[in-house]
Amino acid sequence: MSEKKRMANLELLRCVAMMMVIVLHYLGKGGLLTPLAEKNMSAAGICAWVLEAFCIVAVNAYMFISGYFLCESTFKPSRLIGLWLQVEFYSVVFGLLGAATGVIAETTVDTHYYLTLLFPISMEHYWFLTAYLFLYLLLPLVGAAIRHMSREQLRFALGTLFAVFCVMKSILPIRLETDEKGYDFVWYLVIFLTAAYLRKYGCAFLEKRRNAVILYFGGVFLILLEAMCLRAVFQKTGSLERMLGVSYEYNHLLPFLAALGLFWIFMSLKIKEGLFARIVRRIAPHTLGVYLLHENLGLRYSWQNLLGADRVTGPVSLILGMALAVLAVFTAGIIIDLLRAALFRALQTGLRHIKAYRKAEEMLARADESFRVSANSNP
Repeated sequence: MSEKKRMANLELLRCVAMMMVIVLHYLGKGGLLTPLAEKNMSAAGICAWVLEAFCIVAVNAYMFISGYFLCESTFKPSRLIGLWLQVEFYSVVFGLLGAATGVIAETTVDTHYYLTLLFPISMEHYWFLTAYLFLYLLLPLVGAAIRHMSREQLRFALGTLFAVFCVMKSILPIRLETDEKGYDFVWYLVIFLTAAYLRKYGCAFLEKRRNAVILYFGGVFLILLEAMCLRAVFQKTGSLERMLGVSYEYNHLLPFLAALGLFWIFMSLKIKEGLFARIVRRIAPHTLGVYLLHENLGLRYSWQNLLGADRVTGPVSLILGMALAVLAVFTAGIIIDLLRAALFRALQTGLRHIKAYRKAEEMLARADESFRVSANSNP
């Protein structure tokens, strides 16, 4: 999608969602989330769980954006290869750099580590990208199904998936063996189908921005309330320990609804054309680089303390440290991915002098075109 065609409101949400992801990783992997099973919780601990509730919607919101655009897109082998190369670049370069410099923490540098760097998708170096690429591989099938399904059929399929992989885990006081907490391809598929349905048919309830705002902030409040109620039950009875924190899981009903509300708040947002809109459109495509950088195994558990997570003493230092971390990680990630993109373009220009590479590019272009023609001929 060209910069002119990008929707500035959803690109802004892409940036905000990635900042929220940084917050989640700062709090969780920085050791700032006091376990809910502990009897005593400091003011900083409570503040951390409040911030977690506001930001836990980030991944679902990011999935909504992807699904909203993917459902109207055609499968491109070139896009698949380009994304794989981007993931491979970050995995290998920063994984080796983290190990070589000794910055790496809480990760054993062994054969498994190097295999994870070399095969990041199959070894789930980045679970989000593994789920995304599996879904993208199935895009020709899923996209064709959506185009040919009636509204009632799509609603039934979505409702069934939603009931099995979201509603059941949200209301039952037990852990289901099939529950992956949203860290899987199946949950991405549910979000994808929801986004596809919303794009095709809309949602009358969400047309009023007030309802979307209530859905987000109400969802955040209920996420925190359920967690604290379960904590209180556990403190008094010693039961339901495995259910503590369930409301903070991606495929729980409350984070789903809150993310839907946040998504629609930005959908209804009108951003005037100008410098701000151009900046947002320019940096938003590079937010994936922010994720690939700070979630690399070589840095995953170390950057938090480098940015002050181990020096938090109260709510004020927590919020200030979090703000610094978000600013530093997001800015560094965008800059590095801009440089990575420039490097890839330069390499591509150089490789085009090689006949075999030009032929490979032509083959990919024909493959892209074949899928586009196929999709357009089967509305």
